[in-house]
Amino acid sequence: MRITGLTMDIIWKEPGANFRKIERELKGIETDLVLLPEMFSTGFCMQVEDIADNKNETLHWMQSLAKARNIAIAGSVSVAERGLFYNRFYFIYPNGAYLFYDKRHLFSYSGEDKIYSKGKDRMIVEYLGVRFLLLVCYDLRFPVFSRNKGDYDVILYVANWPQARINAWHSLLKARAIENLSYVFGLNRIGTDGNNLYYEESSNCFFADGSIVSRKEGSQVIAEIDLQKLKAFREKYGFLNDADDFQILI
Repeated sequence: MRITGLTMDIIWKEPGANFRKIERELKGIETDLVLLPEMFSTGFCMQVEDIADNKNETLHWMQSLAKARNIAIAGSVSVAERGLFYNRFYFIYPNGAYLFYDKRHLFSYSGEDKIYSKGKDRMIVEYLGVRFLLLVCYDLRFPVFSRNKGDYDVILYVANWPQARINAWHSLLKARAIENLSYVFGLNRIGTDGNNLYYEESSNCFFADGSIVSRKEGSQVIAEIDLQKLKAFREKYGFLNDADDFQILI
């Protein structure tokens, strides 16, 4: 399976402009799954009255694009639902069907926890035989929530992770891959956002041994997921068999 991540310079609070940018980027791309950054349509913004998708317009655009290109598309969106707001990570299948994960760990440093409601459940989706755990940005700092219980092959992290703390991003992505014996694809945005925070190019896909297995072509980060390679590695190094048995209480 091929995953293509788009390291976008997100146009602040302009969904339509970001949709057009993505459509241009996808011309001629051959891939199975397109991964988009956290809040790819607006930037990581707390002004929910201005940006929250309360009519499912972004969801409908993602579904239309997935169907037109016959590919899966995944990325997070600010969503309004029954008077609450969520940082929602959609996974859209080529036929338009979808699943989603609401960000569990809200970034209190920026006040996200005062604006958005946190999700409760992990979400694992299966596509073309590959099992994906969906997680968003700040979730990366909490390894218990992402612990592999033998139920996934790849973690997808989408983020708006500023350059000021980028060493943590690189280190934690690699650590999550090693400790969970899984692929970890971390997709970050680039450029400067409406809060004047700068984001450097920092997206990669790691294999279970901590090595980088992605390549970069312009704004695209491309990785091939090889389940046979992963299975062989897990059989050789059965570290997950020795993991502590615990239950997450939410």
